[in-house]
Amino acid sequence: LIVFFFLMIRRPPRSTQSRSSAASDVYKRQVSTQSTWGIKDSLNQLLNLETMGKFLKPGRIVVVLNGRFAGRKGIIVRNYDEGTKERKFGHCLVVGINRYPRKVTKRMNQKKIDKRTRVKPFIRYINYNHLMPTRYQVTGDLDFKNIVPEDKLGKPEERQELRKKLSNYLKDRYRNLPAAKGPNDKSTHARFFFKKLRF
Repeated sequence: LIVFFFLMIRRPPRSTQSRSSAASDVYKRQVSTQSTWGIKDSLNQLLNLETMGKFLKPGRIVVVLNGRFAGRKGIIVRNYDEGTKERKFGHCLVVGINRYPRKVTKRMNQKKIDKRTRVKPFIRYINYNHLMPTRYQVTGDLDFKNIVPEDKLGKPEERQELRKKLSNYLKDRYRNLPAAKGPNDKSTHARFFFKKLRF
């Protein structure tokens, strides 16, 4: 009798589902399909470049996402949306900082301050897919169009001279940065460029 009682109250096999479990499975399928539809719509909106405004403009501060200078900040100097003969893809000329200036205190002498405020720049053509734009933009504070001519980027010797000029220019700009007057002051954009990205 005891064995018969246990056989009567045993759980049904897993192959048979109750109404509640079947309804929950239908609900899960509906939620998953709705979530995939939402993801597809958001991706279509992001990839619709015709309706999207152009945000990778000269003067925009960007973060490099790939390559040797990944994690470094840079400023767009020139855009090549349709590409060139050498690079048949959308890219831009970026001037950035490879080694950032370090912290300086009042107790340090002038020699140590000069050493710690050195800036090591880089010049590179970078694909649009390897850049992340920020909300910061530098227009008149840091102008590289006259310092970085396009015809002097082919030979390595000329690039080295350009990097030296850029290093001196960025070092002078960093030392003469004005004090920020408020959160909406445009000088904070230049300060963001000279600050190392922590991650």
